[in-house]
Amino acid sequence: MPNKSGNVYGLTTLCPLIYKDSNNNNESPVMELRKLLQGYDERDDSSPMMKVPNTYLARFFVLDDVIFQSCPYELEHLKSKYLVFTANFYGDLDPYLEGMYAAIPEEIKKIWHDAVGFNVADAQSFKAYIKKCQVTTTFLFNGSTDDPLATQLKSLYVKQEFSKFVFQNQGTSPELLLQEFKKLISTIKPSENLPTWKAGVGDLNKVVQY
Repeated sequence: MPNKSGNVYGLTTLCPLIYKDSNNNNESPVMELRKLLQGYDERDDSSPMMKVPNTYLARFFVLDDVIFQSCPYELEHLKSKYLVFTANFYGDLDPYLEGMYAAIPEEIKKIWHDAVGFNVADAQSFKAYIKKCQVTTTFLFNGSTDDPLATQLKSLYVKQEFSKFVFQNQGTSPELLLQEFKKLISTIKPSENLPTWKAGVGDLNKVVQY
């Protein structure tokens, strides 16, 4: 299956955008969409996709055109601009899209507001729309451990805290080292979900979620 590698699903969608606004005055809504998407980049903890369960990575962008030549004398262009949404996530497509709509329904309506044919009111209609816009994901590379996102985030957190512990306790006596290690375990709680690495955050000062 081209869209799947192990437990990881690769979703690629191209959603055509309306060229004219509702007043038919030749104004494109694309600029407003660009502003919305760019606003998510202003802070590393602002993306709504952080709230969507099991998202490894996701990307939105506006595709203006793809110029290619079908014969030596003719250039072809896309017939519209497209909102491109790609995501790599753990699991299968249907439960992922259901979880996405449950987590960020209002953001979905904002992002896809000016997409052609977007008339979504619930998870089922959202799934149907995304599948209609889906294209095959080729050359999918699974760069993860093939585990659920929560498992990977907890592992990253434990690894980070243990590395800090090792660095801070170089040369510590065995007796004190054991005491400090017990404190570490009581703090990071390896067998529990929290604390953990916060999804979508790359700043080491903001990674912990309690």
